[in-house]
Amino acid sequence: MTDFDDWLGRRETAEDVISPGPVARLLATLGRGDPPPREGDALPPLWHWLYFLEATPRGRLAPDGHARRGGFLPPSELPRRMWAGGRLIFHKSLKLGETARRVTEIISITPKRGRGGDLLFVTLRHVISGGDGAAITEEHDIVYREAAAGARPGEPPPMEPRWRREFTPDPALLFRFSGLTFNAHRIHYDRDYARGTEGYEGLVVHGPLIAILLLELLRDEAPDRELTGFDYQALAPLFDTAPFTLAGTPEMLWAERPDGTMAMRGVPVFG
Repeated sequence: MTDFDDWLGRRETAEDVISPGPVARLLATLGRGDPPPREGDALPPLWHWLYFLEATPRGRLAPDGHARRGGFLPPSELPRRMWAGGRLIFHKSLKLGETARRVTEIISITPKRGRGGDLLFVTLRHVISGGDGAAITEEHDIVYREAAAGARPGEPPPMEPRWRREFTPDPALLFRFSGLTFNAHRIHYDRDYARGTEGYEGLVVHGPLIAILLLELLRDEAPDRELTGFDYQALAPLFDTAPFTLAGTPEMLWAERPDGTMAMRGVPVFG
């Protein structure tokens, strides 16, 4: 693979206003009955993904809908880019209405050889600050892979859940979430592309959407617990072709595929 040492340590900075509008639209997308968001409200955990969106011009999009390779991220020749997981520390809540700043640094680029071929893992560190200083430190893992994903056995949940909730994805949900996060990756809204070009069985549920749903389950079931961190890993895709299950305990959360194996697992950290 290409030597990517020149990309290590690269930084970029973005600013955004944590406005109530995107929160109201995600509440509607998820079908939640929360009160209308107002300035001064705390932003729920992981909902910062609605902000600091990269406005890639149409002419710079690749055939898969992602930005063309190069620029800030390393120009991997591997054709598929996926959201692999991450680790977050919540120092304090961002507040609706405030201006926030995000500093992003490339901290790791690691080539690997997997069951399905070559892989390239890129880890970004985001430090997001509001008016009162650092609010979130996030390490975000991206994986580039070859066109054909190697099949691997699913992992069953390691424990019995205390909480279970069935969730049914549909094309309107995925289309709305793509719009809210300005994500043009065609696997989430173009069924012919997802099935014919990338070989999936249907539209793919976004990794960040699954992670948000897991923390919404926790927020509903354990509203008095102070969440100070979250570590999560994507294990297998979910599709709009069948309902899936959100499950867990205070020690671990997971999204369960129809075959009973995990699509994502996450460990919440409490203060």
